[in-house]
Amino acid sequence: MTDPERLGWPAHLVGELDHRRLRTPSVKLRSARTDAGGDCAIYCVDLRVRRPNADEYLTATELHSVEHFLLEGFSRLLPEHFVSVGLMGCQTGFYLVFRGEGHTEVLLPVLERILQEMQQAEAVPYASIEQCGNWRNHNLADAQRVAREILARRADWLDAAA
Repeated sequence: MTDPERLGWPAHLVGELDHRRLRTPSVKLRSARTDAGGDCAIYCVDLRVRRPNADEYLTATELHSVEHFLLEGFSRLLPEHFVSVGLMGCQTGFYLVFRGEGHTEVLLPVLERILQEMQQAEAVPYASIEQCGNWRNHNLADAQRVAREILARRADWLDAAA
């Protein structure tokens, strides 16, 4: 694995952690691996929005709408590096996957910009019948509220665990 501290990640918080220790909202490096060709690192970043096992889960609509904003924003702002956004099945956050870019000084400002831009949005991106398999399951106000919650703790994003 690439040296996480060189990328700006606290080394002691990289990887799988005891979920009872996780703080939210937070952003941490879950993993970094070299791709099949050995040419480029693949980074999986954990964007944790709700505390695990604390009955503070995101609703399906919140997850879905925020996912669409993250997908649109990272695709637009980091097109050469963004691979995917995945929902955490436990409904506490998202996995963000990047190719060839794992620096906090690049990824965190882009995340912040996406969350800020959500506040001025007039609609959830890709929320039409032509672009979404569950297009009725979106709520702009809910997504904006979740974004505000994440932004309110921006200074503590990298403090992912107790």
